[in-house]
Amino acid sequence: MRCPSCYYNGTRVIDSRPVDDNKEIRRRRECESCGFRFTTFEKIEETPLIVVKKDGSREEFSREKVLRGLIRACEKRPVSLEQLEQIVFSIEKELRRLGNSEVSSVDVGEMVMDELAKVDEVAYVRFASVYRQFKDINVFMQELTELLNRQPKK
Repeated sequence: MRCPSCYYNGTRVIDSRPVDDNKEIRRRRECESCGFRFTTFEKIEETPLIVVKKDGSREEFSREKVLRGLIRACEKRPVSLEQLEQIVFSIEKELRRLGNSEVSSVDVGEMVMDELAKVDEVAYVRFASVYRQFKDINVFMQELTELLNRQPKK
């Protein structure tokens, strides 16, 4: 590591700590020549995850975009932001676990709906109505019937 003060190419690590939920390492370093101390951050470089949309176009997976859709679906519902962030985290983790560099937007949407159905039924129906672009009330009723059939009998 090169010193930002004197540009000497030798530093030693004084302290290391995990940060950002163990996704990065913060290191305090000291130049072996001039004694200047500075901080560096080290993190894993992840390969980009590409989403293939219905029209064939491609864009990089965006946690923020998924989270915005979830927030909109859960508006005025008793679902915390932490729950929504956890959903986004688990979806991205699962997509990366599958090992494909490209994933279809349909798969992402289905994963979001599966997770939402576990958290809040109303938010699920809201998201599904936009995502599946219900054409009429019959399609909407069919989705509600499927949701009711998935629920354990009380």
